[in-house]
Order: sequence, then C-alpha cells, then structure tokens
Amino acid sequence: METHHIHPELLKHKVRVLVVGCGGNGSAIAAGLPYLHQALLAYGHPEGIHVTLLDPDVISPANCVRQPFSRSEIGLYKSVVLANRLNLFWGLDWKGIPERLDMKRRLDGVDIVIGCVDTRKARAAIAECAEDWSEVDYWLDLGNNSDSGQFVLGEPLNRRNRRHRLRLRTVSDLFPEVIQGDLDGDGLPSCSAAEALERQEPFVNPTLANHALALLARLFRYGTISCHGGFVSLSSLSSVQALRVDPKHWQWFRNRGRLSKNL
Repeated sequence: METHHIHPELLKHKVRVLVVGCGGNGSAIAAGLPYLHQALLAYGHPEGIHVTLLDPDVISPANCVRQPFSRSEIGLYKSVVLANRLNLFWGLDWKGIPERLDMKRRLDGVDIVIGCVDTRKARAAIAECAEDWSEVDYWLDLGNNSDSGQFVLGEPLNRRNRRHRLRLRTVSDLFPEVIQGDLDGDGLPSCSAAEALERQEPFVNPTLANHALALLARLFRYGTISCHGGFVSLSSLSSVQALRVDPKHWQWFRNRGRLSKNL
C-alpha cells in the first residue's frame, strides 16, 4: 500500500470547494463542511475553506423527510436555502447558486469538487469539467443506493494532475459505467414521503458524508493518506471497506466490472 501526499499549495491559501448537488448527500456534506473549516483553522491553516453550493432543484414535500428542509421552505432553491442557513449560523460568506453544471458554465478557481449527484449524466458532466479545469486538484464523489454507498477521492487528469503511477484514480477511472448516461434509470424524483424512504434508508446519506469528510480532514491534518475512499453498508453494519492507494488495488476494481447500482 502506497501513500498520497496533499497538494502543498492547498495548505497556503483559502481552499475553494464546489459542491455539485444539494440533495441527500449534498445537504449532508454541506452541513459538515463548516466543521471541516473550523478544524482547518484550528490546525493552523491560514484561511480554511470557501464553499459554493450548486443545484438548480427546488425543495419538494418529499425532500422534507430525509433531507434537512422544512415545509416552510417548499418551492425554494435547495442551494440557496442551505447557503443562507450556513452563513447565518456560522457567520460565513458561502454561496448558493441555483444552476446546473455543464460545459457552458465554467466555474474558475475551484480546488476541490465534491460530486453529490444521482444520475450518470450529471456525474459525466462533473468528470468532463474536472478534467478540463486546470485548477481542480481533487474530485470527491459520493454515490449510494438504498442502504449502501461509496466515496472516492480522486485526482482528475488535467493540466495540474498529470499521468503518473500513484495519481489517485477518480470514480470514473475505477468504474467507467458511472458516467454512462444511457444506463440511467427513469430519473423520476420521489413524489411522496413513503416513496422517499422506500428508495433510501433515512441515515445512509449522513453516514456516507461523515466518512467522506473525515477523509478530507485527515488529508489536511496529516498531509498524507493511505486510503482515498471506501464502501459503506448500513444493512450489515460492517466496517468500511477501504479503497487503498495502490495501483494493484485499482486494477482489481477495474477488472471486477460494474459498481452494482450505487449512484
């Protein structure tokens, strides 16, 4: 097993984070990022992080079941509601943008992209943009099904991340099918509280988000990681299966084939 070292420039300036998707995983990530910000400042980081939340969706009644939204917020933009809430509570100046990510809209100055989307088409857009943006250091992807999921921190190939043996493989490197849009299902949103809970267990999103944020915190605190992701299952209550920094481990996943139905 090998070791990955953090990109040193991320320890010298404010880290610019873009969260794509503010649903189950995205809202859980957003709620945890202020704690990461505070932790970095406590560790001695000069400026911590600045976060932009990107999602064009509005809050529906079904979102008020397992996502942190209230009925009084129905009809409002998820990204804007979350950003305003975090800013008011923590005294931050983070942004919420109610738009979709595509190649026509490029957000310059992004260090870390956190993908919390639930379709392959949306994940493909992140992959395309992350590979195109010269300033993107890392792409952290979260995906899940009803009671399990995975989180993968990768270095997308771009002008900053060149090909080399220990480049952290992204989720699309390891599981190419996750960016094949023709494999998407019906893509229909849950229209009732019961259906929302039927599709996903109520605590799968915060469980996955906490593990992903803990990985980022460890990378910034110690400067190195030997695992860059993991696989979590709520049904078995088993420990996290780690994704090691190891070319042989990566090849094993590539050879294994499809990543079931986790999005």
